[in-house]
Amino acid sequence: MRALLDTNIVIHREAATVVNQDIGTLFKWLDKANYQKCVHPITVEEIEKHRNAKVLSTLKVKLDSYYLLKTVAPLADAVAAVSKKVDNNPNDENDTRLLNEVYQDRVDILVSEDKKIHSKAELLGIQDRVFTINAFLEKVVAEHPELINYNVLSVTKKHFGEIDLQDTFFDSFREDYDEFDKWFNKKADEIAYVTHNSGRILSFLYLKEEGVEENYSDITPVFKPKCRLKIGTFKVVSNGVRLGERFLKVIFDNALRFKVEEIYVTIFDKTDEQKRLIDLLMSWGFVEHGVKQTAKGDETVLTRDFTPYFNGSNPRLSFPFISTTTNVFICPIYPDYHTSLFPDSILTTESPFDFQENQPHRNALGKVYISRSWERALSGGDVIVFYRTGGYYKSVVTTIGIVESVVDGIKDEAEFVLKCRKRSVFSDKELKEWWDYNPRSRPFIVNFIYTYSFPNRPNLKRLIELGVVAGVDSVPRGFQKISVEQFRAIMRESQSDEGIIVD
Repeated sequence: MRALLDTNIVIHREAATVVNQDIGTLFKWLDKANYQKCVHPITVEEIEKHRNAKVLSTLKVKLDSYYLLKTVAPLADAVAAVSKKVDNNPNDENDTRLLNEVYQDRVDILVSEDKKIHSKAELLGIQDRVFTINAFLEKVVAEHPELINYNVLSVTKKHFGEIDLQDTFFDSFREDYDEFDKWFNKKADEIAYVTHNSGRILSFLYLKEEGVEENYSDITPVFKPKCRLKIGTFKVVSNGVRLGERFLKVIFDNALRFKVEEIYVTIFDKTDEQKRLIDLLMSWGFVEHGVKQTAKGDETVLTRDFTPYFNGSNPRLSFPFISTTTNVFICPIYPDYHTSLFPDSILTTESPFDFQENQPHRNALGKVYISRSWERALSGGDVIVFYRTGGYYKSVVTTIGIVESVVDGIKDEAEFVLKCRKRSVFSDKELKEWWDYNPRSRPFIVNFIYTYSFPNRPNLKRLIELGVVAGVDSVPRGFQKISVEQFRAIMRESQSDEGIIVD
């Protein structure tokens, strides 16, 4: 397999100063999965234009470690048409030349962080072969689980004073903030959320609750007085297992806990890593508010309205709020898959050490449920109550999900595997078995958002007493619709925060 690398990725990889830790992870996985790392002649030409002669000399030597494409594919008519439509300068045209190598099947994939390259790939219908760093890591993890030789530990709370400040993970913060070490040490007794991989920090999150008296004079436009949750420090190194979404769940859970009206973050948008984080936040409802002035320049200020409302057409924008004006379904999930799919819904009888965060489906907020249920009339915004099977006393309802979309009428096994693999508990082999199990009744896919874990879990015996389930012989075997009254009975019995319901 041949992987063509965008010019900026090569330059950042070979630079004397590490500006993007994700690129090191990318190259490790390219080697593990036996990809040939290719560069285009255009990349060599662009590097030769570097103004710093010493840097140029170093880069030219390091280029010998890549495979330089010996020939350049002629520009396909479809690629030329896209170029004519959207390219505005020579750099855009060079990027199109890279895409053309993929389109003409001279290379298997292209890895680039450039948004415009990905937009053009979509226009050309080759978006499944053009990857961001993070998307490539997810692809490799899904396709080659045997290559995973690390165990990302579950998100844990630690005092700042317990965390190794000298870990290179924090170098990027030192570059952006002169007083970072001093600030960090002052927080010694405060709490942060972290994950580790082989003793090194992989992700870090610090949250701060702020009251109406907070001073926001350095933010333009100035915030109006509100109770807010500040994302003080947030960084995730790309790893292919969607830790960014795992931390978003932590952020939203804390916003519910503190009953804030708004969440906000201030962040530079200088690096690919920072831009990717901004894109992630905006995909979950954050919007640009303005800027915060700092000694190193202006930071972008993003805000997320957290007053209860519900967006049925795009539930991510109003997550974690749900509406009972939609349909509510109860749905079974086997114990073997339950906690892998819903890590925050772990039972007291289970050990968290048996569930490590080294698979995308565990960390993703957006997940996949595969079903052959006769009931398929689910729509975006519908509520799912997940029911962990186990018998009269051990079966319990544990989790709420919000439907994003339903995919039925899937044409073949390849499409089924592609649509499931990153957010499903099943391996590719298991997905193929699911597809072939009954050719007369192919499975369909429910894309949903992992929304809420019940604090208390009513068992089957209690669900029967509440009138949610008619009896032992009537337990749900697929998607089974329940009434709003039955759903509210579950919410009360589980001691849940009914403030998440928007009527």
